[in-house]
Amino acid sequence: MSKDLFQSPDYFLLDELLSDEQKLVRDSVRSYVKKEISPIIEDYAQRAEFPQQIVPQLGELGCFGPTVPVEYGGGGLDYISYGLMMQELERGDSGVRSTASVQGSLVMFPIYAYGSEAQRKKYLPKLGSGEWLGCFGLTEPNHGSDPAGMLTNIKDAGDHVLLNGAKMWISNAPFAQVAVVWARDEAGEVRGLIVERGMEGFSTPTTHGKWSLRASATGELVFDNVKVPKENILPNVKGLKGPLSCLTKARYGIAWGTVGAAMDCYDTALRYAKERIQFGKPIAGFQLQQKKLAEMITEITKAQLLNWRMGVLMNENRVTPAQVSMAKRNGCALAQQVARDARQVLGGMGITGEYSIMRHMMNIESVVTYEGTHDIHLLITGMDITGINAFK
Repeated sequence: MSKDLFQSPDYFLLDELLSDEQKLVRDSVRSYVKKEISPIIEDYAQRAEFPQQIVPQLGELGCFGPTVPVEYGGGGLDYISYGLMMQELERGDSGVRSTASVQGSLVMFPIYAYGSEAQRKKYLPKLGSGEWLGCFGLTEPNHGSDPAGMLTNIKDAGDHVLLNGAKMWISNAPFAQVAVVWARDEAGEVRGLIVERGMEGFSTPTTHGKWSLRASATGELVFDNVKVPKENILPNVKGLKGPLSCLTKARYGIAWGTVGAAMDCYDTALRYAKERIQFGKPIAGFQLQQKKLAEMITEITKAQLLNWRMGVLMNENRVTPAQVSMAKRNGCALAQQVARDARQVLGGMGITGEYSIMRHMMNIESVVTYEGTHDIHLLITGMDITGINAFK
């Protein structure tokens, strides 16, 4: 088992922009990843198995709902601290970060923002501690980038509603105790519901055969006349604003997380290039290898600065969904390129499980797709700067 020797790149001294609390949060998660994630993650990824033991660990560390107020089981932290947490978790593995992103941004956030006080008190503390795992049901078999076409629906049945439909590509689904599900009511309005495992007619089949996010649990949500009590409907939101606002929070964490994956690939490539001898000297001394490494650190540094500024705006409640969209797309694209270049620096060794690069490369192929594809985010930016909707 190789030791985690990661050293974080900080070419423009961004640490000077962080508070002591933010650095403490980051360093705590970094230490956790080195101790608990790095030694096991390659094995779990090779076996395509989800390390369930990380759920209570992440809860204890405060990675679930870190911006949710403490009285509801969250961490009461700012958004830069949250971003740094996601950066460090994805430095370990995108699937680990996905588990935390879904729990905090897609399950705890909507319950906190749009739920009743009774819902907050019932669900948030157990989700925040990791006693319960949650998932988020929006994407459907025939409606991914166009959630407005959703077919999952609810019908009034007295003191409850009947939920029918299906969701797919759902992170955490196979092990989740609760699901925040979005469905159309009889008036055509999109509503959010909290569905609990054990409700009759609710099942979560596991998605098998993935080449990406292999250490993450992915599944479907299937609803066959599920009786959901009306008190489980989120009372304070209607329409697509609900799920889309959740996605903005999650995309924010992804923007930070992808940079963590890129940082890990760069650090691995830099260390390898200094140690690998060819033609009588380290390959780090050859121009084409230096070009790759120089371009990697440049793009990482640009993304670090973008994310920090986005975090400042998020803390000030001034960030726009389009700004978050740009950062998500930028982070994914940079992580893809850095992983590919880093793999080339390592040559044949780059495809082995002895190093993390190929695992990151495969993972990012999912991250670039979920919560808005590269092309969809390009169109979001295009619409924002032109004022013209190219989606229709």
